[in-house]
Amino acid sequence: MEHRKIIHIDMDAFYASVEQRNHPELRGKPVAVGGSSERGVIAAASYEAREFGVRSAMPSAVAKKRCPDLIFGKSSMSKYKEISEQIRQIFFEYTDLVEPLSIDEAFLDVSKNKKGIPSATIIAEEIRKRIKEETALTASAGVSINKFLAKIASDKNKPNGIFVIPPDFAEIFVEKLPVEDFFGVGKVTADKMHKLGLFFGKDIKMQSLDFLVRHFGKAGEHYYKISRTIDERPVNPHRQRKSVGAERTFEKDLYTKFEYITQLYHIEKELIKRIKTQGFKGYTLTLKIKYSNFTQITRSKTFPQVLNRFSYLHPRAKELLLQQEIEKPVRLLGLTVSNEHENAGPLQLTLDF
Repeated sequence: MEHRKIIHIDMDAFYASVEQRNHPELRGKPVAVGGSSERGVIAAASYEAREFGVRSAMPSAVAKKRCPDLIFGKSSMSKYKEISEQIRQIFFEYTDLVEPLSIDEAFLDVSKNKKGIPSATIIAEEIRKRIKEETALTASAGVSINKFLAKIASDKNKPNGIFVIPPDFAEIFVEKLPVEDFFGVGKVTADKMHKLGLFFGKDIKMQSLDFLVRHFGKAGEHYYKISRTIDERPVNPHRQRKSVGAERTFEKDLYTKFEYITQLYHIEKELIKRIKTQGFKGYTLTLKIKYSNFTQITRSKTFPQVLNRFSYLHPRAKELLLQQEIEKPVRLLGLTVSNEHENAGPLQLTLDF
């Protein structure tokens, strides 16, 4: 059986590494990119900062407590995008089957590559070397027979490393893999698996499809397949964006209806700007509300018309906001437009968690 050759390239602490590259005085020091204010959130942390437990998506206030000497670098998304595009052009020298997952990572299918190199490992090493030479940044790589395994492999020898899971080792690798390391399995799902006696890939593999679907729903079928190293998802260079969103974390909690509506107005303006830039046409609007105690709710509704005009979006976002009384101080509001289908219909969903 001929296996595919999939590479996952993941830049190391991308935003923070770019700032350290551009500002030599930051090298070797704990650096974070993101909001430095009391309500800011960490977007990326250097490996020096990670030694103190600083992580992306962490509130800046918590990060400062963990690392008092943490330095906040100024972010520049246009600069990061420019470097990302430079790296992507390197990928295209080897294959057109490049699927970006984000600004700093991508899958490559090099089963049939432009340079006729028979080894995916050699290609991955060449790409990492090229990235280092042309950008002065490091990347980690995972190489295997499918996307699931390549993604996991790229985390194994970070930073600036490569890990290969060859076909004849794939089954053993997954059997020994802790369920926490399965891509997409978070703490809640891992805890549920533990309660069911599932601690490693081999434990999942021993279960029937019916058992896994009964306990994990649609995801159960996914676990059933990947525990058997089955992942037939293609590397899709034309993967469509599924949603466009905008959100704000506020310096001070919001308490009044006037404050909610005023802040939501600014978020709507930013969202419409992003929608028009990307030419996105979605029908479902989702409102996210995060309270001061970090609990959050989401409310969604699908509309018969495309949500790409402010005059149409604004009253509908306001409708979701005022759907019921907000009883706690609000620290974050966010809006997302999704469901890019022409015949979405008037289906309404209201979800409170």
